[in-house]
Amino acid sequence: MSAEFIWPISVYYEDTDAGSVVYHANYLKFFERARSEWLKHLGVNQADLLAQDIAFAVKKSDVDYIKPARFNDELEVVSTMFNVRGASLTFEQKLFYKGDRQQVLCQAVIDVVCLKLEAFTPCRIPAAIKEEFQRVS
Repeated sequence: MSAEFIWPISVYYEDTDAGSVVYHANYLKFFERARSEWLKHLGVNQADLLAQDIAFAVKKSDVDYIKPARFNDELEVVSTMFNVRGASLTFEQKLFYKGDRQQVLCQAVIDVVCLKLEAFTPCRIPAAIKEEFQRVS
């Protein structure tokens, strides 16, 4: 399993503002989709976690908007997971034009925490999931 995960993104009209440029908040949505797809790829079923009163939530995001993506662009999010701890982990995510890693359009470092939903307090990442995270980080 690779230490990075690549997820394709197509920019739709709804993702853009009046100038056909991707609206700044939508970059975070692109990154969220890529993280969710990576979890699925690793065999982590978020519905099963929710049934156990467990979820992953963003604790902190540091986003750098470098170059605008536009309507109809074909992009890819490259995600790298690192710093897997007891109840949290960190992702570095970068957005590129599909097939071209020369120019980063947007990049972010995202801290994610594992939570017990009822109390909304941090909890340990389930052992099997943490093992899988450590295997790919």
